[in-house]
Amino acid sequence: MSPAWFALLLFLLLLGFCPAGHGLRIQEYLYFHVLSPGDIRYTFTATPAKDFGGVFNMRFEQIYLVPSDPPDACGALNNGVFIEGQIALVEHGGCSFLSKTRTIQEHGGQAVIIADNSYDKDTTYVETMQPRADIPALFLLGRDGYMIRRSLEQHGLPWAVISIPVNASSVPASEFLQPPGIFW
Repeated sequence: MSPAWFALLLFLLLLGFCPAGHGLRIQEYLYFHVLSPGDIRYTFTATPAKDFGGVFNMRFEQIYLVPSDPPDACGALNNGVFIEGQIALVEHGGCSFLSKTRTIQEHGGQAVIIADNSYDKDTTYVETMQPRADIPALFLLGRDGYMIRRSLEQHGLPWAVISIPVNASSVPASEFLQPPGIFW
């Protein structure tokens, strides 16, 4: 496939081309890039929560992605001081997505990324409910959340440094590195 055709295909996929006569529509994905640690310098795909989190209308060239302790963020956090002003990575399970988001919000988090607690799960959640939280909530594949947490544990690091959001359409296809196992 020629580079021009590949670029066109990538562009259409990013915009969510629907061949059944529906034209183009923008997929509701938000991309973030891990800057550190280096072994996971990938661009990850997250899905914004539909009905309970705030709108992600900020841009961070460098912000910490702090795994919550406990991982499910159901209750008081042992590392809440590190979450203040940062983005928290929490695991699915134990309590509702809204409860997790509110816990991070109460600790001063800018946003929350909720990863499935199962490594081999390859679907994302989009929970809908009436009550809201003010901070944005995003969903991440379980294997991606696991990869980030495992890397931080292996390096003895309390957080990753990320850039969020990433404009995926401005990144050349040859430089758009996604985690292993992600195919277009």
